[in-house]
Amino acid sequence: MENMPPPNRNPEIKYKQIFINNEFVNSVSGKTFPTINPSTGEKICDVQEGDKDDVDKAVAAANAAFKIGSSWRTMDASKRGRLLNKLADLIERDQAYIASVETLDNGKAYRSAYGDVTFAIQLFRYFAGWADKNHGQTIPVDGDYFCFTRHEPVGVCGQIIPWNFPVLMCALKLAPVLSTGNVCVVKPAEQTPLTALIIASLIKEAGFPPGVVNFVPGFGPTAGAAISNHMDITKSASPDLRRLVGHIIMQAAGASNLKRVTLELGGKSPIIIFADADLDDAVKGSHDAIMNNMGQICFAGSRTFVQEEIYEEFVRKSIEKAKGRKVGDPFESHNENGPQIDDEQFKKIFTLIESGKKQGAKLQCGGGRIGDKGYFIEPTVFSDVTDDMQIAREEIFGPVQSIIKFKTIEEVIERANKTTYGLAAAIFTNDINKALMFSQGVQSGSVWVNCYGVTSCGAPFGGFKKSGIGREMGEYGLKEYTEVKSVVMKIPQKNS
Repeated sequence: MENMPPPNRNPEIKYKQIFINNEFVNSVSGKTFPTINPSTGEKICDVQEGDKDDVDKAVAAANAAFKIGSSWRTMDASKRGRLLNKLADLIERDQAYIASVETLDNGKAYRSAYGDVTFAIQLFRYFAGWADKNHGQTIPVDGDYFCFTRHEPVGVCGQIIPWNFPVLMCALKLAPVLSTGNVCVVKPAEQTPLTALIIASLIKEAGFPPGVVNFVPGFGPTAGAAISNHMDITKSASPDLRRLVGHIIMQAAGASNLKRVTLELGGKSPIIIFADADLDDAVKGSHDAIMNNMGQICFAGSRTFVQEEIYEEFVRKSIEKAKGRKVGDPFESHNENGPQIDDEQFKKIFTLIESGKKQGAKLQCGGGRIGDKGYFIEPTVFSDVTDDMQIAREEIFGPVQSIIKFKTIEEVIERANKTTYGLAAAIFTNDINKALMFSQGVQSGSVWVNCYGVTSCGAPFGGFKKSGIGREMGEYGLKEYTEVKSVVMKIPQKNS
């Protein structure tokens, strides 16, 4: 990125508390938890640990901000847009600091963290533009009546943020909520709470009224469960990294107040490489699709299907690409990958790598640990992978490429769909008919042609099947946070 300022290797950690009613406070219990630097395995600092009592306080503050007559409910929609733009300006002002803290707390390469903050700024500005444009319709009805619809906010939204893109996902959850006039309680991931609390401070600085946005760092079984089960939260959303948690959130929503739910639950996304594709472009695209962010991406291209005519050459070039990828200190500009997020994820990836070897896949490169400190893993490539192997079925969430051979488009569409997931897919080909046939036939929420992972604030994102419910970004994302009210008025036919 041009003009990217250098990182701060030792950024000051200014915010470690719960944020309620525009104030930083300690937890009711007084408990704290450590957040860990994944590059070293060492503690960065202790953060106040929220649980049910703190969530109750945050929800009460949000409800007060949302009540009829409050400054937030009576605020002009255009002013809500200006507040979102002001928040974007403040994030841009502090972008290098936020990215440095993200690199420290998450372990991703600084340049990637800086890019994530850039996208977060774009999201706030995009949804700022929608604030005064999310309106209803007038509808002709039979008889002497006038019918119109209103788009109204759903109320208090409980937003649970994952650890793989902390700043970006925070923006993705906040921007449409605030644009449509809702209020919210946010639980950052316990692995990466620090940048969310910086955003909290900037929300106050931007001038949002107290209670509109509240942050409760804590753990899933306590703070997260309290949000999912809360009777006064009317909408919950989570791009969670574990499908089991998504099921728990759905069950809690049904058992409490039948709150609306938006879920993005990951995938096992296929990339289809045809013999007529630009080979070097396809190698790079499929490599980046699984290696970026250390493979910790919900739509990572984790099943690479390659047509048999070019299979051997593709594997050879993919090995070269993986061996050339730089892994190490995420603050060093030449490194593309940092560590995995924590010891749990680190061990899970190695368990799956071992399963690939045991089940007959050929380990072409990688598969080992880098160094003896932190959670660094070598970029790993398997060939001779078959559909029934564990590495071809389970979401690894690590830098592990599985290359699978195929013959025909009909066959590969069927195999691509043979999964409970359906988040994303891609095809590399110079044949427009293949591209159209695959785009229509594959069961996924996003399809990329001769590219991978291209996202935009205006393009909806979400999954088919068990990859989730609902859509985020774009105009479709607004619908998740609005209720549609129909108003019918009788029109008098004479002047009384």
